[in-house]
Amino acid sequence: MRRALFERMYRRGRTPWDTGVTPPEVYAFLDGDPPPPPGRALDLGCGTGTNALFLAGRGWKVVGVDFSSVAITAAERKLQAAGLSGVSFLRADVTQLTESGLRGPFDFVLDIGCFHSVPFAGRDAYVREVATLARPGAAMMIFAFGARLHLPGRPRTREREIRRRFGGSFELVGVELGTKPPGAAWFTLRRR
Repeated sequence: MRRALFERMYRRGRTPWDTGVTPPEVYAFLDGDPPPPPGRALDLGCGTGTNALFLAGRGWKVVGVDFSSVAITAAERKLQAAGLSGVSFLRADVTQLTESGLRGPFDFVLDIGCFHSVPFAGRDAYVREVATLARPGAAMMIFAFGARLHLPGRPRTREREIRRRFGGSFELVGVELGTKPPGAAWFTLRRR
């Protein structure tokens, strides 16, 4: 049901989450002091590939994952037009990444709006999969809707949930509260 909804929205071009712009928080992380050296990156919920292509342009080897075949097809077209190497796209469920054949380790995991759209019952599986694929010391950035914006049928993503779910495998090293939409936040984690 959820997959069909996303497929339909991508086909109709009604994807407000797919802005075609890499967020300034990602730039800030990559331009940090010191900047992380390019390695392997995993872009979860990659949509049409905007951020995967951005990372590849910065020297990263990237795998973008989305469960929408329409989004993955669009991402592959964008990749071909960009002429970049070191990027691949995989249509898969983020709660079953290793079953889809994806192998780590990854040095950086980016999730812009994926975790908060995973049904509550699948979130622990998501964390297990990411923990399996991220190398010790790997960085992870999650953008999620929080306490003030609630999606029907989805629990809000708050700092305490991030700490509880990820705490066994990741350390929460930063929280940057957002305003668009109200209650959103960036969570930066480090794989233990």
